[in-house]
Amino acid sequence: MCFVCLFIASMYSLLFCLILAQTASMEFSPSLNRKTNFILVKPGQNLTLPCHDKDDVSTRIYWFKQTLGEKPRLICTHRISSKDWKFVNDFKTNPRFQLHPGNKVANLTISDLELSDSATYYCVNHYLNVNDFLEGYNVIVEGSGLTIDQSASQSIQAGGSVTLNCTVHTGWTCDGDHTVYWFRNSGQSQLGLMYSHTGRNKQCERKTNTCFYNFSMKNLKTSQTGTYYCAIAACGHILFGNGTKLVFEDKGNYLVLVYFLSATWIFTIIVVILLTISLYMTKKRNSHHSLDSQSGIPDSPTANPAGNQKEDNLHYAALRANQSNRSRKQKNRQNECVYSTVRS
Repeated sequence: MCFVCLFIASMYSLLFCLILAQTASMEFSPSLNRKTNFILVKPGQNLTLPCHDKDDVSTRIYWFKQTLGEKPRLICTHRISSKDWKFVNDFKTNPRFQLHPGNKVANLTISDLELSDSATYYCVNHYLNVNDFLEGYNVIVEGSGLTIDQSASQSIQAGGSVTLNCTVHTGWTCDGDHTVYWFRNSGQSQLGLMYSHTGRNKQCERKTNTCFYNFSMKNLKTSQTGTYYCAIAACGHILFGNGTKLVFEDKGNYLVLVYFLSATWIFTIIVVILLTISLYMTKKRNSHHSLDSQSGIPDSPTANPAGNQKEDNLHYAALRANQSNRSRKQKNRQNECVYSTVRS
């Protein structure tokens, strides 16, 4: 009995040590399968980022802020059981950040938005050593004096190429290099960084503070559809463009329509030809029947224009001719009668 109790105690101790080891080795690893929302706001506005916890076993909820090119920073923690929360780092002295907890809800509010608030915000629930990313928001605060022009959408073809253009009007007097980022939002995950470039572009016009950037892609695939954003970071500011949406031209539907119309056209021509042949054969057969019916009726010399003869208008006379020069052998022959018709 004591041996069994000792064995059970040993197993519990081993399990507790394993849990502690896993908890100590826990790392921050964002899930790329979560959909990230894209939010474009103006300076001075207020923004509330909702976070809904659908799991009943969660013990805490974390809010993180990740500025472009930096690691995620913890904003605050919320203990679900006690319904209390705590801001950490420099956020605990920033009254613009507030948390509004509730029943499975921990919404983060940022008031009087500034350019430095442009970042990606993550809501994470925590249970033991498991972190689950509930929500993700790409918050972009528009910078004054900085505008980016991008075409709204472009049609592309599979296997083709495309060049995305980005025109930046800085309006700044500060000198320095611009860092250009190209992001892709497929609608299924957070924004993915496609390309970055640092340095002054040769096509920048210093007098007008305007720069021209482009991003080329070749051998396009259907998986590359989405919205591509041009982002500029310079002089401590960052701004995203409105994005260019790439849409594939669905040639399959057009080909099906062309094939269907072609088949319909050919079928119509065949039907017209068959109907023409059938009409010709029917007309020819009727003409033959008409000729046969006319050849079976003898022609009458007294036929009136209507083709009929009237018995009242016919008169018959029998003429007998005797020829004395005939031989005796012909005397016994039947007299020959000749009929004539006399019109009244």
